[in-house]
Amino acid sequence: MKVLNLYAGLGGNRKLWEDVDVTAVEINEDIGKVYQDNFPNDTLIIADAHEYLLEHYDEFDFIWSSPPCQSHSKMNIATRHDLRRYPDMKLYEEIIFLEHKFDGK
Repeated sequence: MKVLNLYAGLGGNRKLWEDVDVTAVEINEDIGKVYQDNFPNDTLIIADAHEYLLEHYDEFDFIWSSPPCQSHSKMNIATRHDLRRYPDMKLYEEIIFLEHKFDGK
């Protein structure tokens, strides 16, 4: 099974997957290097995961998308800082897009 792992980070979710062909997308090159050290057999793409999805969603059987959640979770109010910001809606945009376009898992 071909898996697209968006916002791969250090690969925390990846540790649970076995017998899959993974393409990981991470925007931060330093974090990507750590990911690649942990999962040397995965293909690592240094790019914006949100944009990569638009161009490549149809190349995979399964898509895992886990963008940073601080702006749209309880983390937004758990911080010590008085931040006023709109939630980052990328995850919801991706869900809606995939519901209409993706024929995978």
